[in-house]
Amino acid sequence: MRMSANARIAAKLMALATGMLAFALFAMPPLYNAFCDITGLNGKTGGKYEAVPAAVDRSRLVTVQFIASNNENMPWVFRPNQVSLRVHPGELTETTFYAQNPSGKDMVAQAIPSLVPYDAVSYFHKTECFCFHQQALKAGESADLALRFIVDPDLPPAVTTVTLSYTLFDITERVAANLETDQKNTDSQREG
Repeated sequence: MRMSANARIAAKLMALATGMLAFALFAMPPLYNAFCDITGLNGKTGGKYEAVPAAVDRSRLVTVQFIASNNENMPWVFRPNQVSLRVHPGELTETTFYAQNPSGKDMVAQAIPSLVPYDAVSYFHKTECFCFHQQALKAGESADLALRFIVDPDLPPAVTTVTLSYTLFDITERVAANLETDQKNTDSQREG
């Protein structure tokens, strides 16, 4: 029996929508990371900062605001435990974000950071961040996720407020697919 023209078009549109969803869930976060690492655009902060500035600038304070949001299909509760902090440049500061998995299944998440204003990106250094690692929470589990940072004393004086935002993505299926691929590779190496 032949498919009608409408059924073929509907099937093609469904395949296109599925492909777009898969691209958004699995390909976009790594592409976004690579793009931001290469260009430094979109306010994404760099990786781990190892050196600690020599001195704390006690003559000024900078307000650091925190924003948390979930990607469209992420069911977790995700929020900063403190909405803002006033810090002295050069001072190592610690705060936490609250995450809870209210779903009935174990999940894995990845947080993607963004920082504004763009002028401040080079002056905001994370020494420890939950965004460096995937976050796994069992069904119903919650956790406080640590963030340690330093605002560089060389931050331009005109910048008095910095906003750090995180978007949380559900990467459970991608992690499971990677584990399955790794297991298949391990099994084939044992057989060979």
